[in-house]
Amino acid sequence: MDSNGLLAGIRVIDCATYIAGPAAATIMSDFGAEVIKIERPDGDQWRQFSRLPGTAKSELDWCWLLTARNKKSLSVDLSKPAGRDVMTTLVKSADVFVTNYQPPILERFGLTWDDLRRINDRLIYGHITGYGDRGDDADLPAFDAFAYWARSGLMMSVTGRDGTPGGPRPGMGDHPTAMTLFAAIMLGLYQRQTTGKGTKVSTSLMASGAWSNACDLQAKFCHAVFPQPTGGAHPPNPLAGGYMTRDKKVFLLALLDPDHEFPRLCEGLGMPDLATDAMFVNNASRAEHAAELFAILQSQFESRDLAELRQLFRRFDVKYSPIPTLDDAAADPQMRAAEAVIDLDMNGRGKIETVNSPIFIEGAVKRKPSVAPEIGQNTREVLRELGYADAAIEQMIRSGAAYESR
Repeated sequence: MDSNGLLAGIRVIDCATYIAGPAAATIMSDFGAEVIKIERPDGDQWRQFSRLPGTAKSELDWCWLLTARNKKSLSVDLSKPAGRDVMTTLVKSADVFVTNYQPPILERFGLTWDDLRRINDRLIYGHITGYGDRGDDADLPAFDAFAYWARSGLMMSVTGRDGTPGGPRPGMGDHPTAMTLFAAIMLGLYQRQTTGKGTKVSTSLMASGAWSNACDLQAKFCHAVFPQPTGGAHPPNPLAGGYMTRDKKVFLLALLDPDHEFPRLCEGLGMPDLATDAMFVNNASRAEHAAELFAILQSQFESRDLAELRQLFRRFDVKYSPIPTLDDAAADPQMRAAEAVIDLDMNGRGKIETVNSPIFIEGAVKRKPSVAPEIGQNTREVLRELGYADAAIEQMIRSGAAYESR
């Protein structure tokens, strides 16, 4: 544990699987919290993800490396009484408990909020669900592709021009939901400072997805009429669309104040009269002649390289963004400047880069990330710290109630 971290002295039990719950604990670990990852003897299921067909392949377990950094691995079998006894002992010393287990599993293992609050009334109990705590679907198993991406309406809101829904990438909804749970946990800790008592905090993948899709959902609640996909060769608003450059780079233009921004773009392109042309002089005329405007702009952009357009856009204050490939995004120097990407020491095997948690606090030093643990790497260490004698630890390992990597 980083003694200089903002959350130094906070003990977190990460009793969750896959991404959303564990990633919330990862953020806490970045700020110095001690995070003890609970794994079953054959390991957390998230360790297996990169081996599935259709996923990116590497010699390194990239998914586990990202989400399990800085953590200690305690491997116990919660189906055995000795394993549950370990959890009870650990909960007594914890500040935060994070889980995404479904209610029947929590009840079976004695890990509900009501169970744990009797053991430690200062505990902050962070629970992530797929679809919330009530309703017909509350107990359904869920991944972010289901509850965050599909059920929130995002999947059908982000479509190609032919109406084909976009597909989610790994963790695309889990990581935003993890930020929500992290915020809820910090509010719980703040409340504990005032009351001295713990509390249960929660979020769901569906609620987080709805928040991400909030603008479109709110428009629906207001009975707004949405433009229909045209399926044509041009966007309905040429001032908010994608374009190709001469060097085959793609960028996104977004002029959301067109009365002021469109004249600047036209001046930068050497076509100031375009802004006062009757076909393009206001929103209504630009919408009516969207195909013509798109063709004009595309002809201008495809005659210039992106590097030239970057300078032009900056000079004339035109809002845009490159649309990089994944290779381009991974190599982007601005990622390093923004500290979105940081180095990870691989314990004598060199360094690689990893994605930083996106929270920065003036004067608070984030820990240097440490490599993710092997299954049960810290089992013996944690059990000793909890007061178990070596003989008892050996008995638990022999019986299968606990596991340590060799």
